[in-house]
Amino acid sequence: MLKAALRKFTDLITRAYDGAAGGRRWRGQAEMPVMLSAMHAARGPLARRARYLAGSNPLAASGVEAWVSALVGTGIKPQSSHTNQPVRSELNLSFENWTDDADADGLTDFYGLQAIMVRRMVVDGEAFAVLGTSDDRLRIRLIDAEQVDPSLNRELGDSRRIVQGVEFDASGRRVAYHILPERPGMPFAHLPLNATRVPAEDVVHLFRPEVPGQVRGISWFAPVLLRIADLDSWRDSQLVRQRVAAALAGFVTNSGGTGAPFEGEQTGAALIGGLEPGTIKFLDPGQDIKFSTPADIGAEVIDFARITEREISVGLGVPPAVMTGDHTQINYSSIRASMVEWRRRVEAAQHGVVSFQLIRPVWRRWATLEVLSGRVTGTVAAALPMKAITPKQQWVDPAKDVKAELDAISGGLMSRRESVASRGLDIEALDAEIAADKARADALGLVFTTKPKPTATELIASASEDQHDAHP
Repeated sequence: MLKAALRKFTDLITRAYDGAAGGRRWRGQAEMPVMLSAMHAARGPLARRARYLAGSNPLAASGVEAWVSALVGTGIKPQSSHTNQPVRSELNLSFENWTDDADADGLTDFYGLQAIMVRRMVVDGEAFAVLGTSDDRLRIRLIDAEQVDPSLNRELGDSRRIVQGVEFDASGRRVAYHILPERPGMPFAHLPLNATRVPAEDVVHLFRPEVPGQVRGISWFAPVLLRIADLDSWRDSQLVRQRVAAALAGFVTNSGGTGAPFEGEQTGAALIGGLEPGTIKFLDPGQDIKFSTPADIGAEVIDFARITEREISVGLGVPPAVMTGDHTQINYSSIRASMVEWRRRVEAAQHGVVSFQLIRPVWRRWATLEVLSGRVTGTVAAALPMKAITPKQQWVDPAKDVKAELDAISGGLMSRRESVASRGLDIEALDAEIAADKARADALGLVFTTKPKPTATELIASASEDQHDAHP
């Protein structure tokens, strides 16, 4: 009876998952007991190493640019959802006119700021911007992530605290950021640097949340940093090996025991002028010369490099063909399937991260300032609703994709507004442009066909279908 009860208790506490088992196979494997603590400690080293690789490794640089062009492209454009059409058009036009003056440093426009912030989010894990005013207009100033003092951790009492430069109130809501006036380590930085408390509503903090309670962002390169570094070192070793092997190196041996070097000037370990193209060397009797054989890179080495590159692409979330530019082992079906999944990831990040953390706060601040200053009519509450128009995603097969969308619209499975928005366009602006084109064409007596003439193959196929319908 006791043995049966003990056996039953043992069954209840047995770890049946292989991943939770002990034993030799799991001995020495790393664990992450508390993810928030791990993020707190690893944020800085990950960002520094990712910055180096993104600046010096072509594969890492390509992955960064792939995410930036997919998430931002020519820019995510906010469009007003005001119920009054004239006011809505007024808001959209006024915002577009403001975009050129958005950057407080005057280096780019609002859409360029988006690209910079997304690039820093991918590499550093996060990006910051401070919202201010100049000449009664909204201005956005980008700051380095290290200026939000990561070393500032303090209890403020009454359950308030500062964690890595971010201040939280008793309910856990972000209320302020403690920002250094200059980045530590910059030339001519005035020391000591004292952080300034900036209200949270004046700060845009862009990062991808991964766990509840996360305070700062983690570099998107975290899963692949070590693999990229190892691959980079391996490639350097291979290049040096091939370079040395490909150089025509000659070695003279003398059976008499004397060393007779080649003619030339000796500089350290290098012999200058000893061997030149087309040179004929006459050797003394008893002397022999041997040349090195260049090493051959076999197919297995190339396959190893390609597999490693794919692992890195998967870890960064980018299709291998996009990140490496290598299309030698893909076909239409595989690239289409990978791009569909890639676009799902892109859309999730666009709407859940970039639009929510960057586009909406900027629009709310801009719209509020424009209404209160009297430059735009209406109320603040009516001007705040907006939707983000993301850049158009290019199709793998435009003809088939357009036909599928037209069928979906005619079948009531999607609206024309949704289809137009997926192309990064505003339907009202598009309709106005189409109407203006039509009016101009009518005034000039121009007639355009809405459908191209069928090809000979299409005519034959259509005749065959008609004949089949007539004689089933």
